[in-house]
Amino acid sequence: MSSDLFQYVIRLGDNALINGQRLGEWCGRGPFLEEDLAMTNTALDLIGRARMLLTYAGEVEGKGRSEDDLAYFRNEREFRNFHIMELPVGDFAFTTARQFLVDAYDYHYYLALQASADATLAAIAAKTLKECEYHLRHSSEWMVRLGDGTGESHEKITRAVTELMPFTPELFAADGIDRAMQQQGIGVDLDSIETSWNTEVDRVFSEALLERPKVSFTRGGGRQGLHSEHMGFLLAEMQSLQRTYPGLQW
Repeated sequence: MSSDLFQYVIRLGDNALINGQRLGEWCGRGPFLEEDLAMTNTALDLIGRARMLLTYAGEVEGKGRSEDDLAYFRNEREFRNFHIMELPVGDFAFTTARQFLVDAYDYHYYLALQASADATLAAIAAKTLKECEYHLRHSSEWMVRLGDGTGESHEKITRAVTELMPFTPELFAADGIDRAMQQQGIGVDLDSIETSWNTEVDRVFSEALLERPKVSFTRGGGRQGLHSEHMGFLLAEMQSLQRTYPGLQW
């Protein structure tokens, strides 16, 4: 079980880490000061979540690897995050749409994970949930502001949603590890999460006057270590300092 549990936890940690790294790219570039600070704070929340999960993954693995070892000294094929997390930030509408789709997923995922039979995961979920709730409220409000705003903002958020939706089926594609963890009461029921996510997305899209695009193709494989061309560049930047000066501490 420890191997499956390690993979399960590392996936959660990688999703938070890579999403936080991407969102942190907006630091100093937000459309105005208050939103710049809000985006940076969300990125910090995600990095904090990643630290808890990667620390626990290292404990489960039992090979003495720390959170820093797992974050900075794994190669691209060893990361297990969803593709949607690693996509370049794009414009503000693209980042907003991505965050909303991911925030809706995270909120319902960690809400369910609170009931995990694994006490550490349950505690991390409980600590994370308040942040997830705020993140979802924030990105939902921006979806409505952009969708029900000017003609230009509506066009940009519509284009962003259309580009991003093909990446969302991967969020709910259960594999052997997901099923094993669910059977043991550790993991969550992804079918139930998908139902809640669809309800959330449809509600916000309706309020934002957005049509939900049909998905004619899907992208996946991130949890198996198959990433887009963007992942290597992201890791090169994120890991450069530690790989240049191994063991460096603040």
